[in-house]
Amino acid sequence: MAVHEIRIDPALPLRDEPDTGHNRWHPDIPPVVRCAPGDEVVMETRDAFDGQMGPEATLKTVEAPDLDVVHPLTGPVHVEGAQPGDLLEIEILEIVPDAYGYTVQVPGFGFLRDVFPEPFIVRWRLADGWATSDDLPGVRIPAAPFMGTIGLSPGHASLSRIAAREQAALERGGFVLPPSPDGAVPAAVGETGLRTIPPREQAGNVDIKQLGAGTRLYIPVDTPGALFSAGDAHFAQGDSEACGTAVEMRATLRVRFALHPGEAAAKGIRSPRFTRSDYWVAPAYAAPRRFYATTGMSVSRDGEVAAEDATLAARNALLEMISHLGERGWSAQQAYAICSVAVDLKVSQLVDVPSFLVSAFLPEDIFTD
Repeated sequence: MAVHEIRIDPALPLRDEPDTGHNRWHPDIPPVVRCAPGDEVVMETRDAFDGQMGPEATLKTVEAPDLDVVHPLTGPVHVEGAQPGDLLEIEILEIVPDAYGYTVQVPGFGFLRDVFPEPFIVRWRLADGWATSDDLPGVRIPAAPFMGTIGLSPGHASLSRIAAREQAALERGGFVLPPSPDGAVPAAVGETGLRTIPPREQAGNVDIKQLGAGTRLYIPVDTPGALFSAGDAHFAQGDSEACGTAVEMRATLRVRFALHPGEAAAKGIRSPRFTRSDYWVAPAYAAPRRFYATTGMSVSRDGEVAAEDATLAARNALLEMISHLGERGWSAQQAYAICSVAVDLKVSQLVDVPSFLVSAFLPEDIFTD
């Protein structure tokens, strides 16, 4: 077994160290390292906004960030022997957090972007297994680090198919960031490289908080060498990452690869899967012993049923939780941030038509007062 390393200068944005990573998905991006199945790779990663939201960031920064540089990823890693139709197993061995994190509410982004049009920032201290902040006094978020963006490059055929379907969604009025050369690293793929914002068949920006150390992630290979990359590390996150950001940070990731030849094709595996054999976080936080929950149905505020609309149900559950936190003395923006880093949105039922129901769970143990 060999150990390969990709080190970065954390003081530099990706554009100043383009040989360490990329911020678009494209199969023509050359690999930074090559490894064999069974090898380990250690990768230092930049934060989601590529250094824009550091300790000195102001609300003016949050109000108008450069979204063209989101997300800077470390890689790609070429896994020898990997071919389309294979299944790549990524064993997540370790994620070492930085000492600083942030949660931001960027105008025009996030699940409730129409309700929260103003910028907001929470600056976190990350130490001794906890995130604490003067911006949310009395709140203590337990460490559960994972990579928000982790995945493989699509192949050329998938690249064209995905670009076409996302362009169609944009033309229907959907919220889509299409390919753009502005801020692209490497610049050579800017015109056609896929933006890193959404998750896709080869994973990417999945924001699955259970993908911490000890988890095995399985992704169907779509291009020779698989071309694995990661970034956008999170110290902690609520299921849904409601305001658009978690506790964002830089981190160091250590992974090991295993290859299952032909398995994705043979089993018809078309999207990521993952597994683990122990708790991904202390049970008191994975299934909080003390919690307060709100619910939301697929019924609009004026009482009209939107049949089988999980988005509306989730929205209503989240708005009710923000209202509850307001009753406890938090401002609306503070409450929205708490929801993003600690509240879990769970689908309670999808069968009692016409109204779906979503519940929002707030773990009470995050409060120290």
